Amino acid sequence: MQKNIRWLIVFLLFIATGLSFLDRQVLSIAIIKIQEEFHITDVQYGMINTSFLMSYAIMFTLGGWLIDRVGGKVGLAISVGVWSVANSLHAVMNTFPQLLAFRFLLGIGEGGCFPGAAWTVYRWFDKEERALANGIAIGGSAIGAVVAPPLTIWLSSTYGWRGGFLIPGLIGIVWVIVWLLTPWKSVNLVVDKKTKSEPTETVSFLELLKKRPTWVFILIRFLLDPVFYFMMFWIPKYLSSVRNVSFEEIGKLFWIPFLALGIANILGGWLSGKLIAHNYSVNKARKTVMGIAALLTLSAPAIEWVSSVEIAVALMAVFMFAHGFWITNYITSISDMFGQKATSTVVGLSGTAGAVSGLLLNPLMGAIIQKYSYQPLWIASGLLYPLAFCLLILLIPTIKSLNLGSNQDNITQTIPLQAS
Repeated sequence: MQKNIRWLIVFLLFIATGLSFLDRQVLSIAIIKIQEEFHITDVQYGMINTSFLMSYAIMFTLGGWLIDRVGGKVGLAISVGVWSVANSLHAVMNTFPQLLAFRFLLGIGEGGCFPGAAWTVYRWFDKEERALANGIAIGGSAIGAVVAPPLTIWLSSTYGWRGGFLIPGLIGIVWVIVWLLTPWKSVNLVVDKKTKSEPTETVSFLELLKKRPTWVFILIRFLLDPVFYFMMFWIPKYLSSVRNVSFEEIGKLFWIPFLALGIANILGGWLSGKLIAHNYSVNKARKTVMGIAALLTLSAPAIEWVSSVEIAVALMAVFMFAHGFWITNYITSISDMFGQKATSTVVGLSGTAGAVSGLLLNPLMGAIIQKYSYQPLWIASGLLYPLAFCLLILLIPTIKSLNLGSNQDNITQTIPLQAS
């Protein structure tokens, strides 16, 4: 019963992260039609993305902090509920300021998604299965991005672009109901098999900020998240304006890199767990997979130079496959080090750093694209992951459990799930 419930929980997390990316990705497709109808410029589109990232940045940390205190069940229900309502409101927008406001509300809801998922996975899985469970949970985001282009284009053709926002929003409300009805209280959680029970206390921001690994994880997200936001927000426009791909054809191509991402999320977690099962240390297993990812991203600059659209999309798929390897083991490494007392908070802090970086750079991306080309952005995309990996190796020599609070963060037994 316990095993079935925990994999059901992972499946629901998969759906939640899928809805998260589906809901934010719809605009990157629908903007092609929205710009025609409302005459929104590329710079204004950058501002719209910034509006989302502002609230996302704030709520990534606040959402993580709250989830460490109220638990994943309540926290994720609130998070998914808020962003589902926000997404539905996009369907009634008629002005540029309204779109800014609804994107801001979307970010408020979505900020708690990944901290909540990380908190939940840590609570239900031990170190050997944790990366795989994280990979499945995070992998939903890629599937959401896979579904978004063809779904949005089909809905736009059938019901107009507004339907692409309304229907996923309603699905999110249904998810909240199912999530709240899932029976957690009677089930025990599985955690690392050590010799002492883990306290349920949380850790203050001040103590976390005194730990060097906290700042390393923050720095890495600050460097890399703008690259991922570039892939999410700008590639449909790149295919349209640079590669002369039609609106309909974008729907047939744009899902491919995100399918590669979803496969890599799960495969990267599985590979990390297999390495541990074959007597790799947690440190060596996580870093091996992230090192492979960093090498694969070096192919990104070639996207601008190849003549074939198909080869360009294939290279995008390689890049997103690499990101899937990276992000699954990055988030799992945070849980390996910070445990149940602070995983959600540190995931939140690092996510905020990435969102702030994206917030600052998104308008700049629009200006670079409008005045020059996409080429500098592709070059940066290929170099930043190897840089981040070098920083990880140098600044966190060993990924291992930290001593936090008054007790060691070593877990020894099964603990009962509280009302959260």
